[in-house]
Amino acid sequence: VQLQASGGGLVQPGGSLRLSCAASGIVVNMKVMGWYRQAPGKQREMVALMTVDGSTYYGDSVKDRFTISKGVDQNTVLLQMNSLKPDDTGVYYCNGVTESLSYWGQGTQVTVSS
Repeated sequence: VQLQASGGGLVQPGGSLRLSCAASGIVVNMKVMGWYRQAPGKQREMVALMTVDGSTYYGDSVKDRFTISKGVDQNTVLLQMNSLKPDDTGVYYCNGVTESLSYWGQGTQVTVSS
């Protein structure tokens, strides 16, 4: 199973980015998919999660700015990030969970800087 993340980059404060994550090599639907991030010197934190029934959860620091949604199929998830701040800088990791296993993508760098 592979989780392929894309869409990171450099953006100015107040700008937007959209991340995409697609799972391949899996024959069952993920129960939960989402994003975590890790800034230099900090612990990895949850950014946004979506369950198989469409429920969404957000970290307090990104509520009302980020939106997680399904992609083209059950094993694809998008993260629309608006009103980006320098504190949003970090490596963003895609995560997918089945009933028994958790999978991580390779991470994509997001840098918010003027």
